[in-house]
Amino acid sequence: MGLKAVLFDFNGIIINDESIHERLIAELLLTENLRSQPDEIRKFSLGRSDRACLTDLLTYRDRAVTNAYLDQLIERKSISYRNYLEQLAQLPLYPGLEKLLQQLQAADLKLGIVTGALWAEVELVLTRSGLKDYFPIIVAGDEITLSKPEPEGYLLGLQRLNQAYPHLNLQPSECLAIEDTCVGIMAARRAGMQVIGVAHTYPLHILQRWANWAVDQFSDLELERMQKIFLQEPLQSQV
Repeated sequence: MGLKAVLFDFNGIIINDESIHERLIAELLLTENLRSQPDEIRKFSLGRSDRACLTDLLTYRDRAVTNAYLDQLIERKSISYRNYLEQLAQLPLYPGLEKLLQQLQAADLKLGIVTGALWAEVELVLTRSGLKDYFPIIVAGDEITLSKPEPEGYLLGLQRLNQAYPHLNLQPSECLAIEDTCVGIMAARRAGMQVIGVAHTYPLHILQRWANWAVDQFSDLELERMQKIFLQEPLQSQV
């Protein structure tokens, strides 16, 4: 049994946009006559979908939360996010990403994305960056009910991989997730997958406590070592 598929997170892994999301959430809350501190927004937002984040932020502030209200807020933020990216001359993608994708593709590993970001946001970034063809499998926040750290997104990603490549009969233990947050790592591990943590958002020493392997940046990833971690004893569950 070895490595057959790699599932990438999106925000904080494909695109360096966590600060953009935090600023847009703060602006959105101000329009609702709410003021939040950056640490508070980060606590509720990192690695989680906008729906989960806004639900917790509003509940924390004793606001009544309905699905219709959330839908409206999420759509407004998504429009602001896409408009912001459209104005950038170059998207803030992480260095070394495309080189890694080329290596994985050359090794015939199946690739996908599992994210709490909305489909329209993922589509915009992948199309504009020229990375869309690397990811035939995408699970976006619109399609899941439970945000990370729940495993729903990764389990759906596995299901879609098996629909696209039925001859592989992929098992969770043959899939590797690449994440930048503790809740993302937790979600993948609850789905039965091994995880590499990339220290784009959290310090390396924190990710090392949760992931099977952690690195500072994509250039530190080596395909041979990625494959070797599947031959090692898995970490004891921390979730």
